[in-house]
Amino acid sequence: MPSALPLADPAPPDGLLPASVAEGADARNFGVYLHVPFCRVRCGYCDFNTYTATELRGVKRSDYAAQAVTEIALAQTVLDHSGVPARPVSTVFFGGGTPTLLPASDLIEMFHAVVDTWGLVPGAEVTTEANPDSVDLDYLQALKAAGFTRVSFGMQSAVPHVLATLERTHDPERVPLVVQWAREAGLQVSLDLIYGTPGESLDDWQRSLEHAIAQQPDHVSAYALIVEDGTKLARQIKRGEVAAPDDDLQADMYELADRMLAEAGFDWYEVSNWSRTAEHRSRHNLSYWQGADWWGVGPGAHSHVGGVRWWNVKHPAAYADRILGGQSPAAGRETLDPETRRVERVLLRSRIRDGLSTGELTPAGRVAVAGLIADELVDPAAAIAGTIVPTLRGRLLADIVVRRLLGD
Repeated sequence: MPSALPLADPAPPDGLLPASVAEGADARNFGVYLHVPFCRVRCGYCDFNTYTATELRGVKRSDYAAQAVTEIALAQTVLDHSGVPARPVSTVFFGGGTPTLLPASDLIEMFHAVVDTWGLVPGAEVTTEANPDSVDLDYLQALKAAGFTRVSFGMQSAVPHVLATLERTHDPERVPLVVQWAREAGLQVSLDLIYGTPGESLDDWQRSLEHAIAQQPDHVSAYALIVEDGTKLARQIKRGEVAAPDDDLQADMYELADRMLAEAGFDWYEVSNWSRTAEHRSRHNLSYWQGADWWGVGPGAHSHVGGVRWWNVKHPAAYADRILGGQSPAAGRETLDPETRRVERVLLRSRIRDGLSTGELTPAGRVAVAGLIADELVDPAAAIAGTIVPTLRGRLLADIVVRRLLGD
């Protein structure tokens, strides 16, 4: 969740949504994202809305769960008064920051508030992110007993000098231990990796992939490092202290990841995500790419319901003031017109294996499909059948695929 919030219309103090959000709501899945904005240290590459102890301006982490529970109650009121029919929750995702800096009891309190407010669909997916050095077996067992189904560990790399550049604090040798604990607790396991860190070689990246695959996770995410303006890493690159990521090397790293993961039995289902089976895909993240509804709880969290998108105030102190004052924490919002929603569907669904229906394309976009096939950017058989699915080359050049599908 990037720290910069977009400019848009102000949100009303009561958070009430326009009546249009209720249209077709019964046919859309509903998820809940809970943002826990606390980190032990700030990594130099990170642009997410997170805060260390010295940046909290008097806010106590111990008060956060109660504040989030209050927003959940507000969410139910807003949706009800906006005419959105009651729907059980399909996915719950705790992200950050480091959610597991909070006691397990705090995460469970927030999760139980979600369940008590909306209920869960049978087989709902319930995930928390975690740093490898922030949990133990007892913690993970407590989450499982409460109804969590999945944990996503921020492994990032297995190479000490890469972790040092990223300013990650965990010992890479702890990853096998926490994966073992998660297995003992009965949780599905995802490992998150980053490639293209300054100073990281292709051999370094292969070592990280080998280490991740050896843990036999259910799911792997691999993201190219992006240098965000305003981060410590961006300043280091500007001063010439470290080299900028190399696009060609990052492409080689992506191809290596796709090959090694495929050989290990993983299938890609989104440009940066692979799973052992379709059942092990991150259903919560898929809901974003497929345009479902979700409520984002917490400072800076983003929400989307029926074509209306909004985001909360960023700082935990401002968030607490709004919540304790009985106001919506929403800072701004936008209502997407039909064409903007179509463009977003093209942008997002052309990234996933389930693909984009050619019915979403304009005449110019449909004309472009033949050229995309000729350039080996989309799967020809799928395109002829009416679905745009990127090839490996198309995933590497995803921005080009989208621009051509949109007729740019």
